[in-house]
Order: sequence, then structure tokens, then C-alpha cells
Amino acid sequence: MTVVDLPLLATTAASALDAGGRGTGSGQGGVVGGFTHVVHDGDGGAVVTRTVLPCGTRVLTESMPGLLSATVGFWVGVGSRDEQPGHLGSTHFLEHLLFKGTTKRNALQIAEAFDAVGGESNAITAKEHTCYYARVLSEQLPMAVDVLMDMVADAVLDPEELERERGVILEELAMDQDDPTDVAFEHFTEHVFRGNPLSRPIGGTPEEILAVPRARVWEHFREFYRPEGLVVTAAGGLEHAEVVDMVVRSMADAGWDAYAPATPRERRTRGSLDATTPQPDWGRHVLHRPVEQSNVVVGRPGLVAGDDRRYHMTVLNAALGGGMSSRLFQEIREKRGLAYNTFSFGGSYSDAGYFGMYAGCTPAKTDEVLRLMVEELDKLAQDGIGEVELAKVVGQLAGGTVLALEDTGSRMSRLGSAELTTGEFYDLEETMGRVRAVTPEQVQALAQELAEGPTVVQIVAAEQN
Repeated sequence: MTVVDLPLLATTAASALDAGGRGTGSGQGGVVGGFTHVVHDGDGGAVVTRTVLPCGTRVLTESMPGLLSATVGFWVGVGSRDEQPGHLGSTHFLEHLLFKGTTKRNALQIAEAFDAVGGESNAITAKEHTCYYARVLSEQLPMAVDVLMDMVADAVLDPEELERERGVILEELAMDQDDPTDVAFEHFTEHVFRGNPLSRPIGGTPEEILAVPRARVWEHFREFYRPEGLVVTAAGGLEHAEVVDMVVRSMADAGWDAYAPATPRERRTRGSLDATTPQPDWGRHVLHRPVEQSNVVVGRPGLVAGDDRRYHMTVLNAALGGGMSSRLFQEIREKRGLAYNTFSFGGSYSDAGYFGMYAGCTPAKTDEVLRLMVEELDKLAQDGIGEVELAKVVGQLAGGTVLALEDTGSRMSRLGSAELTTGEFYDLEETMGRVRAVTPEQVQALAQELAEGPTVVQIVAAEQN
């Protein structure tokens, strides 16, 4: 089993090597002044290797023998929570605008580069990071790295494209508002994280998108899109040294210097944030929309990222609402026929987290379904989980984890999360070992904590006559 620290500086690299990583010395992959270490060698022959370039950019790869494709992601540790007054909406704006042209490529050329080889490219904005990614045949990986680096390092944010994309983003936000489930979750998050930057919607509001000028979006881009804040992760049929070489060469082509000394941007931690502790807006909140179903979310604050009890939460969620045999699904759908979809969920960030349960039901059944969700959590808190149910849940999690890691995109994302969030890499055996080590008492104790005290209830209900 392997847990490896991912140090930011060469002077602290020994901690990673002592924890199980294998150093390969500085200068590997043509990088002088940086350092490289093998993070993990296992999981069916897959090898995880990491290089920190002199400029602070971190490159992590997972070589998966026998695959003919690869997924690569360019991660920037900036999300919607990092926007300052005047910049609100800029993070999501940039996710769109980076596909709209650089000094070397226009928007059509960026799109054609991937379409011409049957590849896929996209991006995602989150509360604490942004990722631009592509999946291509392994032989096309140099092209994917070059295009993504060009976008991240040399985007022009053309004024005409910006105004055109402003309309596209407004349409995207309008589409989201037409999805009552999205609306319910967004407002639930707003109420749980009230007073903290995490409460802001990831995509921004229509008012923010309409108001933010190009100058502010450009300032946001120049502040956060820098070599020392970039993390590149890739998984699939690849060689680490070749990927590092691709990154270094594409940096030079885009105007960045891989050899200019810089310290990698520090990871976000609870202690490093100057943010207000969330003050949840407890109670029942109802929004009326022209819908046929009520979308009901109930929950409260949960665990922060890196909490030692995160594996307890994983097991709890699987037992309570993680599949067709889960307690919520069996009680609300199978036994009573009150909902088509019901589940539990959790989310963790650097300084706050949430836990909740969801169901969609006919308006007349709203109160009954809400009561049943709360009762199922209470039962788990009062009676705990038996050994047979725990074994079933562990088997479910083991199978789901292995199946997820059959996908290069999942492995690429695992590397990005390890580098940006925890600073630790857990191999499959270690991850499942920690899941299997969870006891019934630990699950019950966490359930008791989550069931205690007030809750936030968000309902998107049918319009009243």
C-alpha cells in the first residue's frame, strides 16, 4: 500500500521519497533544476511519475501499458470562490474564452485540431479549480499538449469574441435555470455556505456576466494563469519523460520559460484562507417554478477536504443513498413508490463541506418524502450499520472504484485532485484499505453528527395557483 507526499520544493522532496516515492534525480526529462520522482509503480503495471519544473509547473503522468489513447488535463488552482469584487464571473468566462483564440490559433483552428483526429476537448470550472482537458490517441498527445498550453498561456481574449461569448454564457445560465434539480442544488449550496465565498454560483449570475468588462477578465487571467500555478496531468498510453518534454517545448512556443525559477503556488488549506466561516441559513426555503415535480434537498455542513473521516463519509453515503440497494432508494422508491430518483451526497472544500439527501416527487408527497429522508438518516444514527450491510457497501465501493479507474479521464482527474487538494497520492490498494478499515462505530458516529441539529431544506416546487 502506498501513500506518497507530493512536495512543492526540491528541498522537501526527501519526505516524498521516504514515504514511498522513488527519486530519479533532477534533470530527468530534460529538466535542469527541477526534480522528478516516481510516485507509484503498480496497479496493473501503471506507473505514476511526477516532475516539478524550475518554473513551478507540476507534471504528473500515469503510464497505462497497452492503451492507445491518453487524457491530458491542464489545471489551474482558481475557482469561483477566488473572484474579487469587479471580477465576479471571470473564472467561468475564462473557461469559455480560452477556446476562442490565441496569437497563433483562432477558435475554429482550436476546434479543428481535435476534430481532425477524432479527439475530444472540454473544460470545467469548479469552486476551487479550473481544468482544460482533452482525450486523444496517444500519437496525438503532442498536439493536445501544444494546443492546451497555447490556450492557457497565450489566450488573447479578443473583444469581439468576448462579447459574443457573453451571450453564450447567458444562454448556458438560462439553460441551468430551466433544470429544477440544478436550481435546487445551487440554492442549497448558497444557504449552507452563506457568508463564505463558496456560496457563490460557479457560473456566475446573469447580472455578473453582463457587468464584468474585458479589462477585469484580463486581470483575472494574468493573475492566476501563470507557470507556477499550472498543473499538467495525463494518463494512458504515454511515457513520462516525453510528456515533460512536450510541456517544456509547448511552453516555449507559447511564450513561457520552463527554466525561469519560480516557487509552485502553495496549495489551498484551511489555515491559508482568509474567508468567513459559513453561517448556514437554516430552515425551509421554497422556490416556485413551472415544474411537475418537487425537487427536495435537505442537509447541513459536512467535512472539509482532507478530513480523516472522509472514508467514513464515503461508506455512510454508499449505505444511505449510494445505489439501488441503499436505504433511501429502498425505503422511498422500492417500498413506497414515492420517487423515481433519490440519493445522498457530499462535497468537500478547503475550509468547508456539505452533506445532503435529494429526492424528486409529486408536490403532494413533498412533506412525506422529506420526513422519510430525515428518518433514514436518524435510523442510521440511532441503530448504526450491521456487518452484513457494511460488507455489501465495501464491495460496492471496491468494484466501483476499480471500474472508474479503467478510464484514462478518471486517472487523470485523480492525479489533479491529489496534486491540488491533498498533496498526497493514494494508490488503489491504500484507498481500498482505508475503506475496508471503516468500522460500524465510525459510520454511526458520523451519522449522529450529521443528524444532530438544524438542517437546510431547499425545495423547488410547482407554481401555486
